[in-house]
Amino acid sequence: MDLSEAQRLMREIYGRRDRERGAALTALHLVEEVGELFEAVRTGGAVEVEEELADVLAWLLSLSDLLGVDMDSAFEDRYGSGCPKCGRSPCACPPLPTGRWSPWTSVS
Repeated sequence: MDLSEAQRLMREIYGRRDRERGAALTALHLVEEVGELFEAVRTGGAVEVEEELADVLAWLLSLSDLLGVDMDSAFEDRYGSGCPKCGRSPCACPPLPTGRWSPWTSVS
């Protein structure tokens, strides 16, 4: 399944409810799911991480649909030619600072 098919699936399953809820509250649910993903990465097993990743994608696709963004095209436009900052593949940008999150940088 590609992103367009997944976005269409989310529209079929949740489109009416998403429109009733609106973009702002849908975005809030997305943020909540990202928090659950973070918790699963820190403490969960592979199944929990997989489920939370799927939930984040589902809410992202629902929000994208509400905003009229075709994620397949948006992703290709943004990343299809490599890193959007340095333009290379693989990315040649300097690493992001870890700061206070360094205890979790080795989580895989």
